[in-house]
Amino acid sequence: MDNKRMGRRVRAFRKLKGYTQQELADSVGISLAVLGAVERGNRRLEDQILNKIADVLEVTVDELANPAT
Repeated sequence: MDNKRMGRRVRAFRKLKGYTQQELADSVGISLAVLGAVERGNRRLEDQILNKIADVLEVTVDELANPAT
């Protein structure tokens, strides 16, 4: 999945779960700048960060990475 699509999915799930960017970044242990870059598609998500984001948002990595068909 390309960075922009992944970023859009992270943003969508974050908003769906009611997190601000700052709250999610703090919960995951990354900076607001890193999360913003991920959501804009300017930065690739490392597997470790992707797993933490999925855990905090209470979704699977598969749900984050693969849109429903």
